[in-house]
Amino acid sequence: MGRDVKHLVRTWPDTPESRDWLTSPREDIVLETSSGPTADEIAVFEQETGPFVAYRRTVGKSPNGNELVETLDYKLVIPWFSWLFGRLIGRLLRRRDVGPEPSKQPAWAPPDRLTARQAQVLGLLAAASLLSAFVNTLFTQTVAFAGDDFGVGDWGRGVAGTVVRVGIILGLPAALLADRIGRRRVVIVLAWAAPIIASLGAIAPNFPILVATQTLGRPLGLALDLLVAVIAAEEMPRGSRAYAVGLLAMANGLGAGVAVIALPLADIGDNGWRFIYVIALVWLAVALDLTRRLPETRRFEWHQEDVKATPVPKLRRKRLAIQMAVAFFGNMLLSPASFFQNSFLKDERGFSAGMVAVFTLVTSTPAVIGLIVGARVADQKGRRRLAVTCAPIGGLLIALSFSATGGLMWMAAIIGAMIAATAYPPLAVYRTELFPTGNRGRAAFLILASALIGGSISLLITGAIVDGGTSYGPVMLALVAGPVIVALIVFFTYPETAHRELEELNPEDHALPVNRPNQP
Repeated sequence: MGRDVKHLVRTWPDTPESRDWLTSPREDIVLETSSGPTADEIAVFEQETGPFVAYRRTVGKSPNGNELVETLDYKLVIPWFSWLFGRLIGRLLRRRDVGPEPSKQPAWAPPDRLTARQAQVLGLLAAASLLSAFVNTLFTQTVAFAGDDFGVGDWGRGVAGTVVRVGIILGLPAALLADRIGRRRVVIVLAWAAPIIASLGAIAPNFPILVATQTLGRPLGLALDLLVAVIAAEEMPRGSRAYAVGLLAMANGLGAGVAVIALPLADIGDNGWRFIYVIALVWLAVALDLTRRLPETRRFEWHQEDVKATPVPKLRRKRLAIQMAVAFFGNMLLSPASFFQNSFLKDERGFSAGMVAVFTLVTSTPAVIGLIVGARVADQKGRRRLAVTCAPIGGLLIALSFSATGGLMWMAAIIGAMIAATAYPPLAVYRTELFPTGNRGRAAFLILASALIGGSISLLITGAIVDGGTSYGPVMLALVAGPVIVALIVFFTYPETAHRELEELNPEDHALPVNRPNQP
């Protein structure tokens, strides 16, 4: 089978129960199909559907004739994350055992069985999420230290954060091009450009030039992030779109975590924060891999064929307005809470750069649990109720972490991040589900722009009030109105989209072959 093939041999007692189990096709991470055995074999199975690029399981007799021998050869290709999922899949294959219960997808796997193409695309998208998250987090994590270096206060930092966010308008051409010429080409250009331009912050001679580099670099990273979500929606099976959103969010958190881990470099000296910008160039390795292996989405290819006969439909204004409102109010708390967290910890709690990094990692890492739970529940039980419940509760706890001290501050931040993360998959997956292929990229951009506008207004207000002498706590508690409004909008206006094909949600795309996306 070639390089990187795993070889697994297991022996079993030759009993009727074992024989019946071994000669039955598996239906867990892979769906097996029977193949004709040779004279020396009892049964042979190959992959019908699954994540392997090569798979063959044979059952035969041992040399002494008293045992059954099961031999499995397989090759798995999951870019960048094989160190995790390769081990999980290997453990699953090694622990398959005789039992009364039918085999099924493991709890850590998506609800739907992925094909080899889908597994590879998801791995590449997760790597792209690492890149985009680092670029998008870079300025937020370093602005407190760069501001001190250049003598800029909270108001100036808030204005800078707003300018960088408003720069998202520079990402509009990317979204429009992605709907016209395809997702792949635009993603590749963004993957190269975003880290290169962001890294220029390392040589910025003053604060305005630093802001200018990130005003260009961060929107490119954000545009990359939204197109990653579009590709995931178009490539993943209907019952696993929220799973993909959750997985990409975890990769996003890991990419942002790299920036956080690098934060102690700011303690080296007044200019130590500049080294963190240099690290952006490491992500060019991801850009190279995307260039080599990322395919165009099948839905876009089919859309290009279909659009020759049918014009691209107009955006549904009501759907877009609702989504933009949710994005606007949802970011009113989260944006200043993340942007000013380092300043709050540094100025009001006396934390060093190293302790800021520790707090961020300790309080944000458990959010992975929320993402896993949120993605699983959203795919299996539905999106609406989960988002309505978790968004305001998570927001309230995050806001309380700015008022509490000591252990209560840490606990409020940890639990708040977990609950808010649980709301993320159901809310985020809507952004790509409710729009047809021909304008899915444009809609995602407008929704993202609305989120950044809401966050920018909130940043300006928060910066001005805090510079006027008010502490962060009361301001953050007032901003909890944002996630409460989100919950109300979702409850009264959002449809349930779980287990439904994109073409069912968007009848404009009904001409597309909806049953083909899950084929290998």
